[in-house]
Parts: sequence; C-alpha cells; structure tokens
Amino acid sequence: MPIASINPATGEKLKEFSPFDDSEIEKRLKRAESAFRKYRRVAFSKRSELMGATAELLLQEKDKLAQIITLEMGKLFRASVEEIEKCARACRFYAENGERLLEDEAAQTDAARSYVQYEPLGPILAIMPWNFPFWQVFRFATPALMASNVGLLKHASNVPQCALAIEQVFCRAGFDDGIFQTLLIEPEQVEKVIVDPRVKAVTLTGSEKAGSAVASTAAREIKKSVLELGGSDAFIVMPSADFQGALTIAIKARTINTGQSCIAAKRLFIADEIYDSFLEEFVERMRALKVGDPMDPTTEIGPLATEQILQGVHYQVQKSIAAGAKLLTGGNRIHGSGFFFEPTVLVDVPKESPAYREEVFGPVASMFRVRDAADAVAMANDSTFGLAASAWTNEPAEQELFTSALETGMVFINAMVASDPRLPFGGVKRSGFGRELGAAGIREFTNAKTIWIS
Repeated sequence: MPIASINPATGEKLKEFSPFDDSEIEKRLKRAESAFRKYRRVAFSKRSELMGATAELLLQEKDKLAQIITLEMGKLFRASVEEIEKCARACRFYAENGERLLEDEAAQTDAARSYVQYEPLGPILAIMPWNFPFWQVFRFATPALMASNVGLLKHASNVPQCALAIEQVFCRAGFDDGIFQTLLIEPEQVEKVIVDPRVKAVTLTGSEKAGSAVASTAAREIKKSVLELGGSDAFIVMPSADFQGALTIAIKARTINTGQSCIAAKRLFIADEIYDSFLEEFVERMRALKVGDPMDPTTEIGPLATEQILQGVHYQVQKSIAAGAKLLTGGNRIHGSGFFFEPTVLVDVPKESPAYREEVFGPVASMFRVRDAADAVAMANDSTFGLAASAWTNEPAEQELFTSALETGMVFINAMVASDPRLPFGGVKRSGFGRELGAAGIREFTNAKTIWIS
C-alpha cells in the first residue's frame, strides 16, 4: 500500500509520500540512540513539564489536528476533536503521576536495603493503526516518554500526515530532537528496524496477522513486545438493566468510529425476556442513523477508512448471509463517491460465519438471543478474541458472574468499554498480550531492576 492520504469521504488522493530509504532510516536510528543517552538523565520534573506543554499544544490546536484526522481516515470531526482532547488528558495524567508510578518499590528481605528500580529500555518502535491515529500513538508515547524511553513511530500507510503532525507536536512542545520520530516506511521495511540492535522493544496495535509477524521477529531477537490486536467484544443486556440506557449505548458502542474500533460492541447478547423489544428498537435506530460527510455536525456515520476495508466488510456480511444469517437492515455499500456502508443488523448468525467468528470492522451488529446470564457468558466466551466486554444488569449476582467469568482483559458493567489513562488496557487470547496505560502501561517498557544492599 502506498504511503498516501486519501479522503475516505470522496476517494480523492490528497498527498503521497515517498518511503524513507536506508540512509534516512539509519540517520533516525542514530538520532534516537543519541537522544536516549541524554534523555534518560533528564529529571522527572523536566519530563513532566514537557508532557504538560504537549497537552497544552494539543488543546490549542485541536481543531487543526482534528481536521487532519477526519480528512485522512474519515472520523466524524467532532469525534476527532474528542480524540485530541483525550490525548491531552493522557499527557496530563502521566505528567502528574509518572514519577509516582515509577518510584522505587521497597521490599522486606534479609538485606539491609532492597528494592525494585524501574529503568528505561531505550528506543521503542511503535507500529500503530489508522483508526484512532492520534490516540493510539499517544497511548503508547506518553507513558513511554515519561519513563525516559524514546519513540520511533511506524504509522499506518493511510495516515502519514497524522504521523508527521504528532512528531511536530512533541518537537514544538520542547522535546529534544530524536526523542520522538516518525518513520515513513513500508511494511516490508519494518523487520529491519525491529532487528536493529538500537531498537530495544516493539509495540503493535493492529491485526492478528501483523501482530504474529512482529512478535515472532521480536522474539527471535529476544526483544520485548506488546500486542493489542483485534476484538469481537460482547455486549450483554439482562432483564434488570436500564432498557433505554442500554439500548442507547448499544447503538453508540457498535457504531463508534463507524464501527472501526477494536473495543466496539460487535456481538450483542440479549436476554430472551427482552430480546424482541430490544431488537425491534435497535433495528429502528440503526436504520435511522444519518450517513454522510464527517465534517457535517449532523452526520452520525461517516465513511470507512479505505476502499479495501469497505470491500472486506461487504464480503463478510454477504458471506454470513449466504451461510444463513438473516439481514434486518443495511448490508450494502452506499454507491457514489467515498467509502460508505449502510448500518447493518444481522440475526440468526451461524457459528461458522464471518459475523460470528471474525472481527467485522464496520457498522455491523450481530444479535443473539440468550436464556440467562450463564448462557450469555458461554456464548461470549465462544471466541478466539478476548479484548473486552460490556454487560448490563442491576443484579449483583449477575454482575459478579460477568466480572469473574468473561474471558477478556476488561469488563465494564453498565457502561461502554473505553480506554482510560488511569487503567490498564489490553486483552487475552488472540487479542494480544501486555498492557498499555495505567501503572502497568508505564512499566511495560522498563527494566524492573532488583537492588540488594547488604
């Protein structure tokens, strides 16, 4: 795939970039190595000051930066603004709490003094996706830089202007040259960067295929990797739940970012007692969503990010229907300029169909009737993915069951799944390993060094 900005709302190519050659990559790796040697000695107070300045710059220029997001990958403009604001919140959280999260941990042993010290690793390669082109990067970068690592960003090929803008934000906020750099490189150039001895670890958010390849390369070099991969998140609604509240959030959770989110609610499990009425209202609301220009403040569903993604979603839906799934609304590409797909609802979805087994990265909801909470857990766990789940119930016993029995990295009760700088984010099973955010996230790329003093 060429490194190019293509407006998903129109299909128009905005700008194309040439990938870096070997000499440019070498220059940036040298710069990262040199920058780390200096930056690792920078005091927490100075790092906090720089990260706070980054937050301020993001907020000052949020509309300008949000427009880049919307033009490159089609996110609703208001959602792009919210994404920039969330990046600023993450910067402030780690600016205010980074030192506390990395302070030495005393341990009671036979030594006169013993403790664990968290030290940075060095240059970290981040391979990031297009769907939250600023947030995914800042989710990695803010804790990594506060821990005194330096960052190298290989962003998705369809958001190069976002990648370059992020580098400029860090530079203009005051971080020294080389602390955070973008690498405009193609997928086949990535392995060479991972194996370079100056790169100490790698983190990837993306597909299972990409994650497996990156983790395998890193493992051969005995390097740390963190993977945040796909999800097919369950959204469970029990009879005791706030019906209208759950319904409203179900629509939002399935269609956020036009359904292009790893933590979007993709499989909805509704208790038999309320299934018919929930399904009827859900379909009505999905059908009524306004699809159109992401810059228009009245638009509720924008385009998918690329022609390839659009074709993939259409294929998954049509194959599921051919396998026996029943289509209640949507199901097709919206013809004309841009990469638009109808909000879609499927029921009676067969177990071996794509809508049951695969991650569908678009506004497509698969609805299932369940007998009770135990049945919902069994069906939700019948997946190779284990990123997150949202369960709606006011029964304490059901809440306890869902939090303990769902095989996911995160469970939200009576709330939509969302990432939060204060809490660790990540999954289990084929949704990846390692954690971002929270205390766990800032410690992922550190050496937990044992100190023993007799």
